[in-house]
Amino acid sequence: MKYAAQVLKNEKEIIINTWIDQIKEDVSATRNTSRIVLRDHVPQLLDDIIRVMDRFDKFDVVEEEMIYREIFESSVEHGRHRATSEGYSLGQILREYILFDKVITVSLIDNKAFSKEAGMVIKYSIENAMLYSAIAFTDSLQEMRHKLIAMVAHDMRNPISAALFAVKAMKYEDGPERFDKIKEMAITSLGRSVDLIEGLLDSVTIQAGEGMIFNFSQQNIVDYLQAVYQEAKQSYSNPFILECDEKEISGVFDGTMVRRVLENFINNAVKYGRRNGPISLSCKNNGDVVEFSVHNEGNPIPAEKQEAIFEFLDTSEGLGPLGLKSRGIGLYLVKAVAEAHSGELRLKSSEEEGTTFSISLHKSSREPGKFRGAVKK
Repeated sequence: MKYAAQVLKNEKEIIINTWIDQIKEDVSATRNTSRIVLRDHVPQLLDDIIRVMDRFDKFDVVEEEMIYREIFESSVEHGRHRATSEGYSLGQILREYILFDKVITVSLIDNKAFSKEAGMVIKYSIENAMLYSAIAFTDSLQEMRHKLIAMVAHDMRNPISAALFAVKAMKYEDGPERFDKIKEMAITSLGRSVDLIEGLLDSVTIQAGEGMIFNFSQQNIVDYLQAVYQEAKQSYSNPFILECDEKEISGVFDGTMVRRVLENFINNAVKYGRRNGPISLSCKNNGDVVEFSVHNEGNPIPAEKQEAIFEFLDTSEGLGPLGLKSRGIGLYLVKAVAEAHSGELRLKSSEEEGTTFSISLHKSSREPGKFRGAVKK
């Protein structure tokens, strides 16, 4: 099989490019994906197969343990990568491997290097690679679902707490005007909880490379900022300052998701900012872009952690002055919302100036309607 291994070495780039051409025709998820992204760990997997062939000039018994050791890592990484690529299903991953098997086999046949032994190595290698990739793919999706569920459950605490506070404060003897105002606060907060539950139901049905559903419509986004500000004043002991001269900033937004972003900014400001220190909410209207910011005083975020703080699978945990833990899930949501609105995130944090999280949103990057944002690690 050394000759077969040498042929595969010589034909490696031809094999990879031929395989990409074929999956672009046959696998729908690849149609709008660059060739560089599609290559992923496939060249390494081909190298793994070549190493197996190179070691065994005569393959009397297929040693699956040796094949396992060679191809395990590349196969697992390929499955994980496809789980974060938009539109992939398990069937499409398996189809990729079937075509990979075909391209390798045809290359060996064309170069008169195919043999029974070589065929056995290819068969067992591809079959095991399919298994390991499938397991990694499904495990990654399950992990994403758990993250999304935890994220929504985390975000539900604020509106439920605000509704509970409002219900406890409802006293008819305080007068009908105050009673109606507090009742409206409770209804609004419970409505927010229902919206989050609906988002949770959407999240648990995500498929490969797909994520939360965004519901875009024409609306005044300042209304959501005002609602978050009023709710924060009721929920926390910190003094809150609203810095926004605009009464109306209209555009096509998912207001519910933008509100969740602001709530997460505030949650982090309370957890990690100076105890009972002031927290500022601000807005800037810049043409086709609106920017929201939340600022707090207190210990800054270390410079080495600032770039990774919005990553979905960031496992860093920390304790703020109130003893509250953060798992980084909420800040992943912020990243997803920014991308869905074709916007950007900014973080400034220093000892002198405190910490400011900002998100910019384009007013017209989406048409009204539903949009499913990709989940990316």
